[in-house]
Amino acid sequence: MAERRKLLTFYTLLLSQTLSLMGSKMTGLALGIWIFNETGNATPLTLVAFFSWLPRLLSASLAGVIADRWDRRYVMALADAGQALGTVFLLVTFASGTFQLWHLYIVAIIQATFDIFQGPAFMAATTMLVPDSQRSRANSVMLVTSPLAGLIAPAITGFFYALVGVTGIIVIDLVTFLIGVAVVLAVHIPMPAQTAEGQAARGSIWRESLTGLQFVWKRKPLLMVFVFTGMTNFFAAAMMTLQTPYILLRTGSEATLGTLLSIYSLGSLSGTLLMAAWGGPRKRIYTMMPGIATMGLAITFLGTQCEAPLMAVAMFIMALFPPMNNVSIISILQQKVPPDLQGRVFAAISQMSITLIPLSYLISGPLTDRIFEPAVLTPGWTAVAGLVGSEPGAGIGLMMVISGLAITTVSLVIYSIPMVRSLETALPDYVPEAAGA
Repeated sequence: MAERRKLLTFYTLLLSQTLSLMGSKMTGLALGIWIFNETGNATPLTLVAFFSWLPRLLSASLAGVIADRWDRRYVMALADAGQALGTVFLLVTFASGTFQLWHLYIVAIIQATFDIFQGPAFMAATTMLVPDSQRSRANSVMLVTSPLAGLIAPAITGFFYALVGVTGIIVIDLVTFLIGVAVVLAVHIPMPAQTAEGQAARGSIWRESLTGLQFVWKRKPLLMVFVFTGMTNFFAAAMMTLQTPYILLRTGSEATLGTLLSIYSLGSLSGTLLMAAWGGPRKRIYTMMPGIATMGLAITFLGTQCEAPLMAVAMFIMALFPPMNNVSIISILQQKVPPDLQGRVFAAISQMSITLIPLSYLISGPLTDRIFEPAVLTPGWTAVAGLVGSEPGAGIGLMMVISGLAITTVSLVIYSIPMVRSLETALPDYVPEAAGA
């Protein structure tokens, strides 16, 4: 009975967070369309992404300490409430007609600063609410939320954008944040028992913030996996952000943009549901590197296409494999890491994985607007025109080709290392002390 109550708590939390995420995606899409239509440049979009990731890079380890020290309920409520404050600021500037681009950068920093607490707290809470036998399925369902929100949000945004504009969509986003806070405060999440390894790591906040990094550093196969993740994220992150200007330049249609983004989310949803139903191979690492290598090929293919149907195929495949990768690595970590260290370890691996993402966002906008897109009009472009075309958007297309091939190469190189392929057998599982006595 207690186990059933915990599962009900988990899925209630998940539902409320999905609703909140849907509101955020609606606002993000509405602002993306508005900004690109107003400026005609990709740089503002990539700068928003840059400022959204910068706090994660600087403070993720600290967030992990908080997630392990405090009641995880309050940590998640704080994350939602802080993001709501950023939404309120955005609402005021749009409603008063005083909105400027730099306001959006401030909101991105505010919301990202609070959001960094959400992930470690929720994933660590999952361990306390979901029994081992159902954890892979629960992780899969948890990762369904983002693609599901991404599938629904574009259609809803297109409908409401015409009725209420950006301001109305921001109001909807704010309401979803408030619902998230109310639900989190209404449930109970057990705190983990202290383990010997967790007690040994106790100390000042700054000392504890290094615990997750130290845990991964001592386990070289894990370290290699997250070095790989960081490298592939560098090439993939900007390409995901550039999808909006790329599709608008290639097709000239906001409706096509919404449709293709929904198909991208459908691919992500399909990958997650596949993992929920299948569970993956006995060794989860076997789904990870080859899957990301295939994603790289799909990004390359997308960069060569102008027709919406073929772009849809590429975007579906691009989105299919990352959730399978995420389900696998989350399940591995929950199996290997003591529960009272999981907040710090999840924060550490998140920080390692995103180290190069801000740099990717910072350079990709200027590369698009000042080098690759202007190069389409130069005589030298004929050398690559047969591959990516010579229409608007072809410059971003060439960037996608280069990035996709780099992702595939890095994935296959890392997968060729025996230490990485044997990760799950080489690292011992966490065994509760009572069970091991």
